[in-house]
Amino acid sequence: MADGRAAPVAALVANAAVWGLSWWPFRALQDHGVHALWSTAVIYLVAFTGFVVLRPAALPELLRTPGLWLLAAAAGLTNVGFNWAVTIGDVVRVVLLFYLMPAWSVLMAWGLLGERPSRAGLGRLLLALAGVAAVLDTGGAGLPWPRALPEWLALAAGFCFALTNVLLRRLSQVTAGSRVLAMFGGGMLMAGGVALAGLLQGTIAPLPRLDAHGWGLALMLAAGFLVANLCLQYGASRLPAHTTALVMLSEVVFASLSSVALGAAGLTARTLAGGALILGAAAWSAWPGKEKAGGAQ
Repeated sequence: MADGRAAPVAALVANAAVWGLSWWPFRALQDHGVHALWSTAVIYLVAFTGFVVLRPAALPELLRTPGLWLLAAAAGLTNVGFNWAVTIGDVVRVVLLFYLMPAWSVLMAWGLLGERPSRAGLGRLLLALAGVAAVLDTGGAGLPWPRALPEWLALAAGFCFALTNVLLRRLSQVTAGSRVLAMFGGGMLMAGGVALAGLLQGTIAPLPRLDAHGWGLALMLAAGFLVANLCLQYGASRLPAHTTALVMLSEVVFASLSSVALGAAGLTARTLAGGALILGAAAWSAWPGKEKAGGAQ
């Protein structure tokens, strides 16, 4: 790419690769007896601490900016849902349901901002919902509705991810370092809080003592997410929004190929058909084009 986009695109692909392959170390940590929520809390504690050391000025800005607290909550809940879901569910189905971005974006703009969707927006919404119905359809009687915890977690994580993106745009006036720190802090606090609640209810086991291999996996994930977040901030700030969204869809490729190859997911005709519709809606929403004046995207 001669127009200077090669580095930002490569950064976004690196971010997508980290997220698309993250299911494997999470499952490896689970094999060490570490629940995905504890893994997430520990990983983001390491990342948060390391980033404070590298960028100490970001912490005061985080503490005095309430909008960053909302960003922390949304980003943290995104990690809770996604990391937990890919650890216990079919990775391909989880990632596809997570990428229900067009539907959430249209509904958020309509319900929260009062922006009535355009015809194109409604078309993307219907296309994405048709894809979800195909992915969730088991071939039996009844509506194609989430029937397992990983499916609910993936849908909730996708909603929180859409909210995270909205908040990132609204907080564009604050420094990138404080936004990164907020997202790390949210992952640490939200995952730790949900894990503690599960521990008190007896549904989640305590955090076990990690051996050297377990700590190696945790540190690898922490470093990976730190690099991925910095790559996202670098790439997204230098490319048009539609280009960023299209490149980020490569996460589905990384997750699908790795999980199928390692036996963590299966590809059925319904999953492939639904995935094509969901990704088609996402690509449509990201494709550059003009909407009618006054219409929501």
